[in-house]
Amino acid sequence: LLEAWRLGPRQQSAPDDLLLIDFGTTGSLALHNLKDVVGFTYLAKNGAAHYPSIKRIFVTHLHSDHIGGLEEFAFMTRYQADDDGIPEWKPQLFAAEAVLRDLWDRSLRGGLEAMGGRRMNLNDYFSPKAMDADGDARGLLLLDRYEIQLFPTDHIQISRKYDWPSFGLLLVDKESSQSAVYSGDTRFNPDDMGSMMAAATTIFHDVQLHEHYGNVHALLHELQTLPTTVRRKMFLYHYGDSWDSESFDHVATEFCGFAQAQRRYVLFE
Repeated sequence: LLEAWRLGPRQQSAPDDLLLIDFGTTGSLALHNLKDVVGFTYLAKNGAAHYPSIKRIFVTHLHSDHIGGLEEFAFMTRYQADDDGIPEWKPQLFAAEAVLRDLWDRSLRGGLEAMGGRRMNLNDYFSPKAMDADGDARGLLLLDRYEIQLFPTDHIQISRKYDWPSFGLLLVDKESSQSAVYSGDTRFNPDDMGSMMAAATTIFHDVQLHEHYGNVHALLHELQTLPTTVRRKMFLYHYGDSWDSESFDHVATEFCGFAQAQRRYVLFE
């Protein structure tokens, strides 16, 4: 959940702008828990998670651990917006054109199409915004300052690199020229991501802790080969349940550590 603040959480009760990256199968539970955490109560209303508080979503790719909660998000946003007295309001839904094109027919249609008296489509629940796969971020600025650019990731190959749509995000502070990288899901790809990570102030990178057949994420031992200057600003996420075993204690010394749930990380001051 990317938050953009004019003054900061110590001086404001809620951020000025938000972008949620993906909403997977456990998204609703995560939101339910986060709303009660100090500093995040702006996500609640009348004791419940308030979905319309999140006005923008970016979808990286079509795996269920990244979009599996969007059906519930769509229903909850629709009915809670009605309760708020804004029945025509819909959240913006950003994705690369190739992802957005398949999101409805291949993932959401089965659960969301049928509505009493009519058939629905994606535009009934969201305001879709297709983004250029070459990194065009038109329409996706936070506070007119933080620019979101997308880049393809080598998550799954059918016959060649990048032939299955999957994307990461580069967040650029236009005032300071600082940047932060969110890898999305990707295999180890220093040839294409190396210069971007070297220039970034903060990196969030997915990791696979144990090697097995058909790896589709960066393996921990591969990330350990990156320069120290890169690893020292890299948080690891998308890790398996064994992350807190003693065998991975070294991660805290080689990287920034494992990204923690319900914790706010400062990307730019």
